[in-house]
Amino acid sequence: MSLRTIDSLGDLGGVTVLVRCDLNVPLKDGQITDDGRIRASVPTLNALVNAGARVVVVSHLGRPDGAPDSRYSLAPVAQRLGELLGKGVVFASDTVGSAAQEVVASLGDGEIALLENLRFNPGETSKDAAEREHFAAQLAAFAGAFVSDGFGVVHRKQASVYEVAGLLPSAAGLLIQAELEVLERLTRTPDAPYTVVLGGSKVSDKLAVIGALLPKVTTLLIGGGMLFTFLAAQGHKVGASLLEVDQIDNVTGYLAKAKELGVEIVLPTDIVVASKFGADAEFVTTAADAIEETRFGPGGLGLDIGPETSARFAEVIGASKTVFWNGPMGVFELAPFAAGTKAVASALTTIDGLAVVGGGDSAAAVRALGFTDDQFGHISTGGGASLEFLEGKRLPGLEVLGWQ
Repeated sequence: MSLRTIDSLGDLGGVTVLVRCDLNVPLKDGQITDDGRIRASVPTLNALVNAGARVVVVSHLGRPDGAPDSRYSLAPVAQRLGELLGKGVVFASDTVGSAAQEVVASLGDGEIALLENLRFNPGETSKDAAEREHFAAQLAAFAGAFVSDGFGVVHRKQASVYEVAGLLPSAAGLLIQAELEVLERLTRTPDAPYTVVLGGSKVSDKLAVIGALLPKVTTLLIGGGMLFTFLAAQGHKVGASLLEVDQIDNVTGYLAKAKELGVEIVLPTDIVVASKFGADAEFVTTAADAIEETRFGPGGLGLDIGPETSARFAEVIGASKTVFWNGPMGVFELAPFAAGTKAVASALTTIDGLAVVGGGDSAAAVRALGFTDDQFGHISTGGGASLEFLEGKRLPGLEVLGWQ
């Protein structure tokens, strides 16, 4: 692995270190509902605090439109971060203004601060490189070194991810190193049988990773909303289920490519079909090729894989040595349609090998369904970044740290 690490920064005692974390956690009524990304940032922050650095943490949360918005404040994150670190975290109510300047100036060795949501400043995500560079320079002025540890954003060319790394001595944090070690195993040295489980809503989001992984995997399991485009490519009617008609030809091509490579693509044989989208919907289980033959007719909506498919997927996963899973099998947020996702998650906890939950909705699902992080080999903090890495794309936030 060619990557600058914290050790390359030398003695950090008394040095102000700017740390880009990914603390983009879900909030409901101002309360954090999943603190997984905050917990993932703790090892790097503890290492810097123990080295005597003055730590200034920056992150984004949600998608405010380049201006302050109290719904996306990082104040609740500062409180939770302090609880996890076992020490106070000073919160600055702006990003590079007077509040941030005062907070940074007041830090002592081994102390830590969190600045307000980076996306309250339009320079963070601007498409204008000069505007990003200006904001990056303001952030860099706070510090003598930069540590990038927000794996979930390394595929973005944003001021706090890319430009600031070129203005300060920079290195990757422990989380990014851990994420890359796992992804390297998945792409270069996976133990066989190697199974990839893909779900989520849109097949268009996953086609590139399917194409990249087909030559490397043993089996590909398809669930989630994307499965209906696969069923349609086989000539089946899918009712009112999610369908990307413009992707049917591409899916047909990948089915043929898999057959040519000897890779088994396992599609659902039964589907949970509902009368509507909602927890109070009527639903039935039917064969995957008979979705429109239920009492709901063409209006039937597929919202989960069925029990037969769940058992088959669990069997394949359990016999694997390497598993990568990205995307829920159904609408797990609604109890009647969570069984498929729960079956896949449960199977991943049993394998004798490497089980990777690929971030995003998959990570949220396993926690919402009552699983704990330590039941899996690795839960990624970056769904989009993980997929782009597996696709073989160049990730600007890694390249600026010396990644090759």
